[in-house]
Amino acid sequence: MTKPKQDQSVAAGVALAGVLAHCGESPAGAVRFLVGAIASAPAATEPYACLAELWRDRRPELTAVLEGDGSLSSVLAQAYFFFLEGEMDDAAMALGSVTGARPDVPWGAAPWFGDARFLGTVSAEALAEACLRVLDRPHDLDDEQMRERFAPWFHAIARVAERSPVPESLAAMARLPRACGRYELSLALCDRADAVERVMWTAVARASTWRSMGDLGQAAAAFEDALALDPGSWSLYLDLGDVRAEQGEFAAAASLAEQGLRHEPQEVSLRAAAAAYRTRLSGSPDDLRGLIALAPDLANTSYRDLLIDYACAGPGLPPDLVAEARGTGN
Repeated sequence: MTKPKQDQSVAAGVALAGVLAHCGESPAGAVRFLVGAIASAPAATEPYACLAELWRDRRPELTAVLEGDGSLSSVLAQAYFFFLEGEMDDAAMALGSVTGARPDVPWGAAPWFGDARFLGTVSAEALAEACLRVLDRPHDLDDEQMRERFAPWFHAIARVAERSPVPESLAAMARLPRACGRYELSLALCDRADAVERVMWTAVARASTWRSMGDLGQAAAAFEDALALDPGSWSLYLDLGDVRAEQGEFAAAASLAEQGLRHEPQEVSLRAAAAAYRTRLSGSPDDLRGLIALAPDLANTSYRDLLIDYACAGPGLPPDLVAEARGTGN
């Protein structure tokens, strides 16, 4: 019964000998070579078999080489080595970092990522952190090719959510399918979380999903639920106010920004939003000047430009002041 495994081990050893010969016996070079092979065919088993043999035979050298090395090849190899050692949480988070750096490669097709040992052990918290690492960098993931590449991630998320439905973690996981346009999975995760306990983060995840889908009414209702769960969170007033502004309800948007300022009076985004929404309502030159003064402090330039656009549509504003505001946004 053990002969097939022995044969596989022999084959992997032979293949690894060839890799090491090609790389001049350098374990670091072998890792880079094997990671290149994985990138070309992430679902293939052979490079992983070689990596396993390398880890078994030259572990001290590899540990010294990989320690502190944040390169993609090193982190991908470490993800698999963590799996071999049974450290499934670290394996998931490492693969999340690699996938965030290169989402154009279907790293999740790795045989170990769909392995029952991994899916049955990795914690909800670690898989949620892995999903957030995927989203650390600004990539457009909403197309059919990306959805196909991320299918193993969606499978892992569904399995872990069923096994370990930690509401905060499920809310974080929901961000990945939402970014990929898998809205039904994102909302299903929110439903699963709510069945355990209603928490603010789930309501925010649900609101963000509805907003991405263009359903502003459902998004506003979900943000209201989030505020009911955490009425002291200034950012929720801003989120709900922004949705109300998208709906053209600038009086409600201004009021919500003002309510947020009671909790965080120095928050620049709240101050800028309040000034923009008041300007849109009343055409107040003083409020527009206030927005112009705050604009350089807004780190999110797209949000800054949106607020300026709202404000400049206010009634009866002096043309020269409008031109100054628009110049601030460029």
